[in-house]
Amino acid sequence: MSDTPEHIVIVGAGAAGLMAARELARAGKRVTILEARDRCGGRIHPLPASEFGYAADGGAEFVHGEAPVTRGLVREAGLTVRTIGGAQWSFDGKNFSRESPRDPYDERLHAAVKDLTDDLTVADFLRRHFAAPEYASLRHAVERMVEGYDAADPERASILALRDEWMNDGHATQARLDGGYGGLIDFLEAGCRKSGVAIQLSAVVTAIEESDGRLALRCAGGAAQLCDRVIVTVPLPLLREIALPPAARAKAAAADDIGFGSVIKILLRFERPWWRERREELADMLFLLSDETIPVWWTQRPDQHHVLTGWFGGPRTAELSHLDSPGLIDAAISSLAAIFGIPREDIAREVVAASATNWAHDRFARGAYSWATPRTRAAQESLARADGPVLFSGEALYRGRDMGTVEAALASGLETAGFILQR
Repeated sequence: MSDTPEHIVIVGAGAAGLMAARELARAGKRVTILEARDRCGGRIHPLPASEFGYAADGGAEFVHGEAPVTRGLVREAGLTVRTIGGAQWSFDGKNFSRESPRDPYDERLHAAVKDLTDDLTVADFLRRHFAAPEYASLRHAVERMVEGYDAADPERASILALRDEWMNDGHATQARLDGGYGGLIDFLEAGCRKSGVAIQLSAVVTAIEESDGRLALRCAGGAAQLCDRVIVTVPLPLLREIALPPAARAKAAAADDIGFGSVIKILLRFERPWWRERREELADMLFLLSDETIPVWWTQRPDQHHVLTGWFGGPRTAELSHLDSPGLIDAAISSLAAIFGIPREDIAREVVAASATNWAHDRFARGAYSWATPRTRAAQESLARADGPVLFSGEALYRGRDMGTVEAALASGLETAGFILQR
């Protein structure tokens, strides 16, 4: 028997890839990461603190719920997670209110969803239980929540997957990592390198081939890497762009039953917090919801940075697919002008830094994060099965409550490494 350690190649240096790599290398495996970008982190994308006044996040930002793997890693790294609080405001085109259009119907909504046993889409659920004209505002509020919070399509999204979120008010428990998620990625990357993981950046994997009992990974430009096993952690849309062995390709087809959402995220830093000065009641504002082009906004509470973050998620983001970054920033400024009833030029003059990302346009993401359809759980079971030399991992394969989060990616990477180490 050879004393040469098994060589495992991980495709993607996002949270799942780095977590799996660290665990495997610590256990004595020889690990190489091939990352298409020129940096680690994937959809975690730190922005320059010099531009925004703090370590802003152009991608993943919040820590959702209990997040035990994330919080354990944060403690290990000596970092801090802070629970955040503040009010959620709504703007209906005329008035600001703390009441969501969903609030008057919450009891009836909870009663209708509580005893569901058969899964169906959110849109079908609304048509079945809340089709009457008097529920128009409820249907609108639910659809916008599914699109904006989950980046999902109500016509495909699973009602059972969203039930916990509704019953437990998924918006209530939010936290942020002091210094942003970049610090956690730096910690994981450093741990990988310390344990001997070879990380190759700007390595775009185009094919995985089986040959003589081993695997060969082909990269754009002709470079190749031989190994015994592969863990593919790329976002779901990119699975179609990698040629896979027949068995792995058949397994990857299950990804079509997992939703994958688009998100546009815009950060605007201002000279002063003009929104608080203009409307004193918004001093406690954390989130602001509207029906403007960029419909969701949030502040950095409890920190007092003069930054507003705009968010537009779900299938309707296709309406803005023609806009580049400056165009998205213009749309964001126009949306704020409409919400607050002030000339857009006045807002534009206050901007000192701006960043806009349409994650659907990012060539190594093609979207933001996954969400569940009625067929997703079966697809995840198939994709996560460790029954061959090509394994799949990432936030889309997480079967817990907070699918689509950094916690989901870290937990999936940890689980995939565990499958290998248990063999």
